[in-house]
Amino acid sequence: MNVLVTGHDGYIGSVMSGVLSAAGHSVTGLDAFLYEGCDFGPNPPPIPFINKDVRDVVADDLRGFDAVIHLAALSNDPLGCLDESCTYEINHLGSVSLARAAKAAGVPRFLFASSCSLYGAAGDDMLDETAAFNPITAYGASKVLVEQDVAKLADDSFSPTYLRNATAYGASPRLRADIVVNNLVGIAYTTGEVLIQSDGTPWRPLVHIRDISRAFLAVLEAPREAVHNQAFNVGSSQENYRISDVASIVQKVVPGCSVRYAEGGGPDPRCYRVTCDKLSAHIPGFKLDWTVQRGAEELYTSYVQNGLTKDMFSRYVRLNKIQALMKDGQLDSDLRWRRSTVAV
Repeated sequence: MNVLVTGHDGYIGSVMSGVLSAAGHSVTGLDAFLYEGCDFGPNPPPIPFINKDVRDVVADDLRGFDAVIHLAALSNDPLGCLDESCTYEINHLGSVSLARAAKAAGVPRFLFASSCSLYGAAGDDMLDETAAFNPITAYGASKVLVEQDVAKLADDSFSPTYLRNATAYGASPRLRADIVVNNLVGIAYTTGEVLIQSDGTPWRPLVHIRDISRAFLAVLEAPREAVHNQAFNVGSSQENYRISDVASIVQKVVPGCSVRYAEGGGPDPRCYRVTCDKLSAHIPGFKLDWTVQRGAEELYTSYVQNGLTKDMFSRYVRLNKIQALMKDGQLDSDLRWRRSTVAV
């Protein structure tokens, strides 16, 4: 298939593009390149790309593609709360506009990177895809709105699928330091402490970015009727962890580190567990390869090999990067470059 991946230069996209290419698909990227300079280790193989803000995509940009995989977004809760109106403009309105452009261009498949964050504050119950939405951040709420609005576009010629990713982790050429497993391993390696900001009790479903990439590939190649206008939790039912459990894993992986709870850290209201059996039921034979234990070991090895330091680690926090670009006058208040962008 001829596939467009938005956010191809990001944390997940820089890995997923290679997974899709290795499976024989022709991959083109589309990115605004907000995270230039967040390189970590070798660069991924180059692919053709369009240098464009997702908010500005029109149907002519998408003609000839068999599928659009939409990853691009303001990609975590702290960044989403920097300016909630901008979060909704990019994550919600930009995504729906992209889907409409894809439909107008005759693109038959649209895979949306949703998130288990839309379950929000859900407690200890195991949630499947029929569970009520309870987002507590702009990021989570934006995912709900996209799913609801894009579902209205589904018809015989346009088939969307919503992949609700668990919290991602894993090594990437575009590292992120602001997601829990990556963060705990990085802090442990650079400071000798596994620092927990909450009381450690919240639940999180966790999934490696290569397993996310493989899930998108499986949906892309699945029969249309198996995935049409369907939502799928992406992860493993066995890979739900309390944050304290993740800390214990990290302590075993990073030599000589200890666990410390930040003073005043209370319960995090973002607490949810999910069951992920629906995806394998609709796509028989699909299963995940990674566990948090194995992922923590991979991250530790990557940090050692690439000489990660404490000062370097802050470079890979998305909020820090965006705030620095705004302070330097490179981004305006709408998170648009003050320089023009061109298609390549």
